[in-house]
Amino acid sequence: MFQHVSNTIFKYFRSFYKQILIAMIIIILLFTTIGIITTSKPSSRLSSSIFSSWTSNVDQSIFSLMFSLENTTYDLLHDVTMEQQQISEMLFNLVTSIKMKDLKSFLGHELPGFSTYENRVIIAGEDLNEFSGMSHESGPPLEDILQERKAVDESEKEMEKKVPDNELTTEGRKVVFLYNSHNRESFLPHLPDESEPGAAYHKEVNITKVSDRLANALESYGIGSYVDDTDIMSVLHEKGWTYGKSYEASRPVVQEAISQNKDLQYAFDLHRDSLPRDQTTKEIDGKPYAQMLFVIGAENKNYEKNLALATELHYSIEEKYPGLSKGVITKEGPNSNGVYNQDLLENALLMEIGGYENTLEEMYRSIDVLAELFSEFFWDAEQVNN
Repeated sequence: MFQHVSNTIFKYFRSFYKQILIAMIIIILLFTTIGIITTSKPSSRLSSSIFSSWTSNVDQSIFSLMFSLENTTYDLLHDVTMEQQQISEMLFNLVTSIKMKDLKSFLGHELPGFSTYENRVIIAGEDLNEFSGMSHESGPPLEDILQERKAVDESEKEMEKKVPDNELTTEGRKVVFLYNSHNRESFLPHLPDESEPGAAYHKEVNITKVSDRLANALESYGIGSYVDDTDIMSVLHEKGWTYGKSYEASRPVVQEAISQNKDLQYAFDLHRDSLPRDQTTKEIDGKPYAQMLFVIGAENKNYEKNLALATELHYSIEEKYPGLSKGVITKEGPNSNGVYNQDLLENALLMEIGGYENTLEEMYRSIDVLAELFSEFFWDAEQVNN
């Protein structure tokens, strides 16, 4: 009898200690996982669209109400009833992902591709709003992008190049680096056999010509510049990656440029937008220009400095060529890259120039403006630094 009781007690304590051991292991794993997630770079963190959506939708007034629940004196200074209503709206949003004052939230999960417009407008030009004019980043299957197509380009003959009178120079130092993460983005007016936006891609007549134009224009203003000619789409194909990994494929290109050139100060990733002509074109003094949009990844360490540069350029363009710049937006969250290699340099921008229905002539016209106004910004900054 005593032996039976002893065995029972022993089994009970063994089971109890086993449960404690399992609980300790779970706690250790939990804290280890939390530590990895919270200390990793933003671009490497595991993300959840649900939690990202929830946290981005919490209004600051909610915290005010929570504070008032602990400090009754605070109630005299604000409208608690109104904030209680906002609590109700927030809870409704958490459950349904619908914002009562945002029509876009009613449609965002029902229309395919609508989530690509989940950008934040920092500075809105006259043609930029929540439903039109926003950057639409998308691409067809890689095999479609790599197809051979006929292209025609007479833009260099038709377009006169502006030759500025400029005595300033960086004296051979290359300070601006240009590259194209979506390097085969092309334009339907130059592809005579194509009519669909998904076919606006070409291995030679593409956005890289716009980068070349910008580099030459900057050089004419005395600003040393150069363009990387890596075919990022071929890199994706060789690695077996999808179009969505374009920025991962272009990252080593930017890293090498920075490591090989200590004089490098600016890095610009040029794109053409996937929007129709009426949302990418502005007529100024009777001539059509391809509109620009500055895109900043909000999940990189240089976010504020990159944003400051984009803001300065937008207002500079807006002052002399109203409507040419559509504005400045940021991208972040699970449906976006959020970094765009802008963490690698303090002055790094992604610029959307025109769209698939613009001509290279219209693109060059806008690029010449960008070069002119960037040169003014650059030389002003150089005088301040010196």
